[in-house]
Amino acid sequence: MSVHTYKCSNCGGGLIFNPETQDFVCEFCQSHFSKEQLEAGTNGFPKEETEATIEEQSERKFYSCPRCGAEVDTDATTAATYCYYCHNPVVLSDRLTGEFEPDSVIPFSIEKDEATEKMLNWIGGKWFIPKNFYSKKQIEKVTGIYFPNWFVDCQAQGDLSARATRVRTWQDSRFRYTETQFYDVRRSGNISIYDIPKKALNKEESKLYEAVLPFDTKKAEEFTAAYLSGFQAEKRNIEAKELESETAEEVKGYTQTILSDTINGYTTVTPSSCSVRNLDTEWKYTLLPVWVMTYQDRSKKIYYYAMNGQSGKVNGELPIDHRKLGLLSAGISAILCVLLLLGGYFLL
Repeated sequence: MSVHTYKCSNCGGGLIFNPETQDFVCEFCQSHFSKEQLEAGTNGFPKEETEATIEEQSERKFYSCPRCGAEVDTDATTAATYCYYCHNPVVLSDRLTGEFEPDSVIPFSIEKDEATEKMLNWIGGKWFIPKNFYSKKQIEKVTGIYFPNWFVDCQAQGDLSARATRVRTWQDSRFRYTETQFYDVRRSGNISIYDIPKKALNKEESKLYEAVLPFDTKKAEEFTAAYLSGFQAEKRNIEAKELESETAEEVKGYTQTILSDTINGYTTVTPSSCSVRNLDTEWKYTLLPVWVMTYQDRSKKIYYYAMNGQSGKVNGELPIDHRKLGLLSAGISAILCVLLLLGGYFLL
């Protein structure tokens, strides 16, 4: 398997993508290079490509780091990672070529320091969070990951039938009258829907990026593996064909909403049927940037923090320190007991 490492032309250190400057920086001498320089191999630093030895054991895959030779453990969907020993960033390029090459990537625009600060602000003020959840050791685990996703553009013709009513009321000196008129309403039209997100990873981790949707696809860049350097990345394991039926139903729902919104001037509108004809779809395979951190409590339950690496939207599930909660409950109970005793004393 080919393993790509992007090297600095000045010192030979590994290059990683910098979200703040949107270029590539050397971890050692802090030199900066543009995407065009990396792709063209100018200034004497073509990307280093190494044929790594891959050993497969069930769903786990092991490769030899091209810098230090250490064995690094990955799973079947890992597309970019770094050596856990020398921290050399590598891209497992064979997992991102041919049919698995993404159409585009949305680069990180938020750095790790900012992601960490936002996480601490999100936690701040919450009393019952275990200290271990935001300890220095735990904070260091905040990781930038590119997750695979499908975006679907749809063109279709839609037909909607609905029952509508128009109600009129009036009264005279003796009676109040209500007149209800019933209508059969039909609408047809050409429907265009863009960028419907569909997950392309069938793993528990997929909920991490689904929780921080949406992403601005207008800022997507044509895919180049250089954007992955310094981050982790997953490749897809869900194909477009597996999602066609689900997507068609979703488009039908959107079509009903769009056509229903064109019906005006009635008291009530109740759709009775909706159909979609000549559905044409275009699927785009895109990698999405997410900062993530996971935490396992004593009961082995996994909690997570996720932040959209483009917009900064935050989502997660926080653990509760039951010891702190118990102490607070005990304190409140003690105070209530004292107040009750004092109240009884004065009543005597």
